[in-house]
Amino acid sequence: MVRFARIINSLMPKSSKLSMCIHLAANNRFLLALGVLSASAHFGTVLGGTALGFIGELADPIPSSNLASSTQQESTVSKIGPVFEDGQAQVVPAFKSDWIEHDLFVETEFDSDNDGKLDRVHVSVTRPKQTDTDGLKVPVIYQSSPYYAGIGSTSSAHMWSPRQNLNSPPPKHETPPQIPQMSKRPRLSGEHIGEWVPRGFAVVHSSSPGTGLSQGCPTVGGVNESLAPKAVIDWLNGRAKGYTSVDGDEGVVATWCTGKVGMIGTSYNGTLALAAATTGVDGLECIVPVAPNTSYYHYYRSNGLIRHPGGYMGEDIDVLYNFIHSGYDASRDYCDCNVRDKGMLEDFDRVRGDYNEFWASRDYLNQLERMKAPMLMAHAFNDWNVMPEHSFRIYKAVKERGIPTKAYYHQGGHGGQPPLQLLNRWFTRYLYDVQNGIEQEPNAWIVREGKRNSKPETYPEYPNPESVSVPFAIHPGGRTIGELAPKTSDTTTLTTANASIEEIIDNYSFSGPQMLQAEWCNHRLLYATPKLSEPLHLSGVSKIQLKVACDRPTACLSVWLVSLPWTGSERITDDVITRGWADPANAASLTEETPMVPGEFRTVTFELQPDDQIIAAGEQIGLMIFSSDRDFTLWPEPGTRLEIDLSGTQLDLPIVGGIDAYSKAIEPKPIPQKDASEPEE
Repeated sequence: MVRFARIINSLMPKSSKLSMCIHLAANNRFLLALGVLSASAHFGTVLGGTALGFIGELADPIPSSNLASSTQQESTVSKIGPVFEDGQAQVVPAFKSDWIEHDLFVETEFDSDNDGKLDRVHVSVTRPKQTDTDGLKVPVIYQSSPYYAGIGSTSSAHMWSPRQNLNSPPPKHETPPQIPQMSKRPRLSGEHIGEWVPRGFAVVHSSSPGTGLSQGCPTVGGVNESLAPKAVIDWLNGRAKGYTSVDGDEGVVATWCTGKVGMIGTSYNGTLALAAATTGVDGLECIVPVAPNTSYYHYYRSNGLIRHPGGYMGEDIDVLYNFIHSGYDASRDYCDCNVRDKGMLEDFDRVRGDYNEFWASRDYLNQLERMKAPMLMAHAFNDWNVMPEHSFRIYKAVKERGIPTKAYYHQGGHGGQPPLQLLNRWFTRYLYDVQNGIEQEPNAWIVREGKRNSKPETYPEYPNPESVSVPFAIHPGGRTIGELAPKTSDTTTLTTANASIEEIIDNYSFSGPQMLQAEWCNHRLLYATPKLSEPLHLSGVSKIQLKVACDRPTACLSVWLVSLPWTGSERITDDVITRGWADPANAASLTEETPMVPGEFRTVTFELQPDDQIIAAGEQIGLMIFSSDRDFTLWPEPGTRLEIDLSGTQLDLPIVGGIDAYSKAIEPKPIPQKDASEPEE
């Protein structure tokens, strides 16, 4: 459902795992990370044989040449140490089996369930046996998640109905059934274990507050979700207490840890890595957030408009709370009442969609003052669930703070961590202090269209330093296809003289693809460039300025930038370039609406989602302006009329090479002429 990436880990037999994989894949809901663990293993048990961990599709197979099998390497192992080649930690045979697995409960510094005791969070550890037998100390790859111990209902009955008029109270959805609590002991997840333990790292997982065996309340972006992983990192450094049980006093210490920790995670799990980094906790040496939600306002709202994450119509923050609340029965009533009902449902404003203190407290851009951990940010340009603005806004801000920062982008959908080689160099540099030069490498790795995610190309920066914002004017004819052309000195005069005002009649019944393929349509306006004669590279953030009037106090305002002709391809990169949404009543402020007055135009300016895409020769760049977006916005009663004054409307495109590159890309290319002197074949 609701998840950025529903990461489920299981202790089931292989046959049951296969069934679950098939079921989840059929519902297109989750990223899987399945671990294999002996059901008889207990705290502190050394598992015989090789414990298998799932390695995602983006992790390249480990070449046999990288295995630490030489006499020299075996000698290194006997001295209790990892092996490094080409700036990367190598698989060491002695670390490939007989791992130690145990779990514990770390005491935090908060009491979010108000029971008078500090909350404890459930933590599982997998580490090389040499950390016990040989005194080996290792750094940690750490991931925290709310999904390890079960997830809730995905029924539409437990989500908000999109059939809601703007600025009107919505009908309440049904409350879902309680999630059965799962113990998941001693292993919470198998994710990352197979990649990193054989290379000389320990792997640690923890359930976030109010989920599984972790005490407290889930808050979906609240301060306890930052402090919980901080407590685990403090425990790994000897500054916090760990216990063998959730309510006992038998202590556990991490004598095997060097104190250096790197966090990684996809979606919500990536959010928690960033959340931990914002605390400035000592020992967190680097993070790799993959498709993280960095602002719950930007996840559930867009420029004042209620806007759902792609694929999850009707989801809002209370729905996500219900989806992850798998914790203890004893605290359930308190958490539901105080966190969900008195907090979320009273403050999230599902009537207007404005930004307020509730949302500001769940925006990590506002919490970066103490962050110091180097960051490798990863995202996809076609992620319509957790959209790429989430990573880009944090990437820019962290870089401006002088913290070592890199970005990895691919062209797919939600999820997709960087290639294993890149991750290895990142973690080896910051957790083992191997000077492999990764800081001096280009800042951006971008996977080009049609290429494997494991084969990114490097760029000095993202956006491309040669990208220039080029303004485009909109010319009449939008009910069929009007012209989209670079703005010139006489464009405004020409358009104003023609009094070019074009109208949209809102109707959510028509999807974006349906409107794009219609030869004539009064529910959208469509404009396009000439056909490209050679590829054109867009890199950065497109911006739209619309001069708009409306016959109602407000309306949905949606914009798609597309490649034409529309193909309907199943490949996510083939048709949509980028998108954006806004509430025109919030044109002047995200925190307060100014109702539209019929017949009065106002200028609404907003950014579309970041992108880096090469538009192929033979295609046109199309701009579609419409009202309700059936895939993302609310579905108000049809009939709202919007007028667009083309004289005050402009699209800014980030073109690598600027206007010169665009002009060259639309130049007609001469057709080669056959030499008359050449003999016929």
